[in-house]
Amino acid sequence: IYRDFKKTRGITMIMEDNNLAEDKMEEECGIFGVYSKEVRDDIMGLGYYGLFALQHRGQESAGLTVSNMGVLETIKGMGLVSEVFTDKDLTENKGNALIGHVRYSTTGSSSLMNAQPLGGYFMLGQFAIAHNGNLVNTATLRRQLESESAVFQTTTDTELILNLLSRYSRNGIKSMIVNTMKTIKGSFALVMLIGDKLIGVRDPNGIRPLCLGKINGGTYVLASETCALDTVDAKFIRDIEPGEIVIIDSDGVDSIKYEKNSSKAPCSFEYIYFARPDSTMDGISVYEARYQAGRKLWEQSKIEADVVIGVPDSGIPAAIGYAEASGIPYSVGIIKNKYIARTFIVPSQELRERAVAAKLNVLKAAVNGKRVVVIDDSLVRGTTSKKLINQLRNAGAKEIHFKSASPAVKFPCYFGIDTAHRSELIASQMTTEEIAKQIGADTLDYLSINNLEKSLCDKKYCLGCFNGVYPIYAPMGE
Repeated sequence: IYRDFKKTRGITMIMEDNNLAEDKMEEECGIFGVYSKEVRDDIMGLGYYGLFALQHRGQESAGLTVSNMGVLETIKGMGLVSEVFTDKDLTENKGNALIGHVRYSTTGSSSLMNAQPLGGYFMLGQFAIAHNGNLVNTATLRRQLESESAVFQTTTDTELILNLLSRYSRNGIKSMIVNTMKTIKGSFALVMLIGDKLIGVRDPNGIRPLCLGKINGGTYVLASETCALDTVDAKFIRDIEPGEIVIIDSDGVDSIKYEKNSSKAPCSFEYIYFARPDSTMDGISVYEARYQAGRKLWEQSKIEADVVIGVPDSGIPAAIGYAEASGIPYSVGIIKNKYIARTFIVPSQELRERAVAAKLNVLKAAVNGKRVVVIDDSLVRGTTSKKLINQLRNAGAKEIHFKSASPAVKFPCYFGIDTAHRSELIASQMTTEEIAKQIGADTLDYLSINNLEKSLCDKKYCLGCFNGVYPIYAPMGE
């Protein structure tokens, strides 16, 4: 069942252009999986609420594939989780296993054909897959498979994985998955259904997150973030290790380590911006990492001010940390419209300008006549920051000191984040002082890479968008 909400609801969505693009990396994707030995009447409900908890990771499309003892059915469409699935979907589809996906496109256009899960038939039966991440050898693999008469129906790199799984399927499930994972390069967290088996995979560097939980009664859950486990009342068991495959069936959880010599390097931006603050990844609380980043910002550059405010939502923990370290009072100074989840076409420059105010509005009583420290999770392009600072000026702020709770983003990301070309990254084109002038701030400070590492407990993370050093080879073109 495939539903195209672009047509049926008359919604027109666009990729953001430079006039409307935010000072953010765009979301990645969220994946979710469930396995039960017995058929569950509520399995679609578990999938629905699991994806709902991961909605922040992608708002373009949503999909669920349910297995009723090996017979698969997929429901997916363009839009938010609450728009795609009906009450009938959740109550009439029973099964013992399920995978789900919320998407933000990084490879392949935003269209129904690229909505996930993707699936098909091969010699081992029916199967489906959902993918968070980005492959860096997509072009090479696609040319190779096309030369061998492979047919593609989408423009997403996930379909490459489907083709490879089918190609290696003659030697059984374990060999098929191991050979496929050794062929693809890049970042990937995967959930798959092969018959009535639930399978999870994490890339050799652990760039993309994936964790395992269990609901009382023996139902296993895989999810991008622990917040999704909490939503379905599943107890966290552990993170899937980099280079690990887990196959979950009636015999329990079978673990296969397909890459033993990898270097663990999860994405640091998961903690800076992408993940929900109530999630824990690889043993580190997302909230605590952001809070500590705020404290470090104060330590590295102390400013005299009257109030500290955070840009909702992910800038707030850092602002609280900064306020507590500095002794400067924290206040709610920016209000976010919670009902704006996606960007729609706005037909004129005047309306583009208003779109920012519709999403973020300044609380005048908190900033009027005051020296204000504004803390955001990052500053990527400088467009929204400039407009927000202008709002603060109009609200009567006497001084504005802008702080980024991440280092300056100077390099593109190739591993599943929709980063602008380097020419659009403001820190790769200007000095800090020039950026401060450009966005209208009295001062600007970025968290140092060293302090970011300290906020992440000095563990190894991918910092490629800050220093250009990536955990695996990636194309370095603009």
